[in-house]
Amino acid sequence: MTSPADAPLDVAYPDAPWRMVGQLWLSLFRVPQPVDGLRPAGIYGAAFVSYEEGSPLTYSELLVARPLRTDDAGRRVTITDIWVDSPASVAGGRALWAIPKGLCDFTLESERTGPYTSTEWGASLERRPIAHARFRDVSRGMLRAPFKGGTWQPPVDGHTRPATATLQGSAKALPCWGRWDFAADGPLGFLHGRRALASFRMADFRMSFG
Repeated sequence: MTSPADAPLDVAYPDAPWRMVGQLWLSLFRVPQPVDGLRPAGIYGAAFVSYEEGSPLTYSELLVARPLRTDDAGRRVTITDIWVDSPASVAGGRALWAIPKGLCDFTLESERTGPYTSTEWGASLERRPIAHARFRDVSRGMLRAPFKGGTWQPPVDGHTRPATATLQGSAKALPCWGRWDFAADGPLGFLHGRRALASFRMADFRMSFG
């Protein structure tokens, strides 16, 4: 599998905004000590996302993000780590919004039993595990509710200034049970062994991003 540094940037991608539909599973973690200059101590969200038919691109995604603490950023997060399995998503994310996407492989299994949905995700880079997670939720029975937020990204590639994007839409969202395993020697090793503070499922989201 192509490494993030070798991910193709010269492939076609949709114009902004991207109007996406799909499923998201998110857990929050506390990192008590700074990791590096891009990853200070604080709360981080790790999420697996499935962008489904009806989106301009269909693909899987693993991301880690942290909330910003600047007065002028508004309600935004910075994505510190992110992988997808779509070269077009890599190219568009980097060119449009300075989101530092790389490529990796994913596994996804999900089944419904009555009101419950059980889901298992895995992500690996060049056959080496990055993260594995399991979830159980009843979010599909929830009423749809709106959400809004945004991203703020430091420059990457050809960007000379930080880039922002706004996301808004609606989803059937509820807390859920979630358990993660981050590879100690992987790129998310700073989350290895940490227990999730809380987990959430956003079922059947509809979102505009850009």
